[in-house]
Amino acid sequence: MAGARLTVEQRRTIERSYRIGLSLDQIAAIVGKHKSTVSRELGRCAAPGSRSPRAGTARGGGQGYRRAYNAERAHRQATVKARRPKARRLDHGPLREQVWDLLRADWSPQQIAATLPDLYPKNPRMRVSHETIYQSLFVQARGELKRELTAHLRSKRTARKPQTGGAKRVTLGITEDLTIRARPAEAADRAVPGHWEGDLLLGGTGKGAVITLVERSSRFVLLAPLSGRHTADIARMTLAQMIATLPLHLRKSITWDRGSEMAEHAQFKIQTGIPIYFCDPRSPWQRGTNENTNGLLRQYWPKGADLRDLTQTECDDVALRLNTRPRMTLEWKTPAKTLNTTLIATTG
Repeated sequence: MAGARLTVEQRRTIERSYRIGLSLDQIAAIVGKHKSTVSRELGRCAAPGSRSPRAGTARGGGQGYRRAYNAERAHRQATVKARRPKARRLDHGPLREQVWDLLRADWSPQQIAATLPDLYPKNPRMRVSHETIYQSLFVQARGELKRELTAHLRSKRTARKPQTGGAKRVTLGITEDLTIRARPAEAADRAVPGHWEGDLLLGGTGKGAVITLVERSSRFVLLAPLSGRHTADIARMTLAQMIATLPLHLRKSITWDRGSEMAEHAQFKIQTGIPIYFCDPRSPWQRGTNENTNGLLRQYWPKGADLRDLTQTECDDVALRLNTRPRMTLEWKTPAKTLNTTLIATTG
């Protein structure tokens, strides 16, 4: 069955094949699995071993030495990892206390998870994912402790939504030349200004939205209100008005998710000349700059906010605040200064 776990017999076959020096492609063909499955298995379960049969052609730097793989030991490890239910990692006292202390210092779960390896480089037990921190916080912490710790979260929420699934998207007629893989390389590496990421920042149900545009190289933000319905024609016209405020050399491309508000993307390109590229389904990290910016905007417009009376002046004021705020990712320069410097450098 496709996707099934490796059996002990398949692991024994991997061990024998790997020991005599077969390639990953050859081993994968023998056991009937994808090459990446074999590669991950060897990466997880192999230990420093002896010289490879092909080591005679290797030169220095430890090349030519392979890792020893033991099928029986690997199968035991996999069996233990597959057991359910699993113990929560924050049942480990020192780790739990360190996480709670950092939460009290207003660190986010992501910051804590990323920093623990630096704080405890030689202690593998002091590791935890940000999702485990959230789940432990909302499940393990109770009463006054839970109220105290959740008060330090920026979202202030008291429950964690499941991180799987998601809303279904409508069909937008997206061909391969409109996917994010077709986006120019200069947009992907942020080398040239003028490539944008966009999205809707939603208020409460039926309570309006804000169109957000973020320039990828400088993190410069443009905002516009959608006070009523945010249908495809209204989103297209509003977005076109936003683009019209930009100089021509800042109108290169926009990257968007697959929301129904972009159903008129073809008309938008005809109207403005700007192509819209679409992320893969359920892949918000492909618009990471915009997702991060929307998180910053929640300081001004929390989830559930009523945006129906929001004006363009108010949007411009919030955009100005973000564009004149130093950003660590820009080496503590502001988006406005960064964009201006980049424009001078690229236009002469």
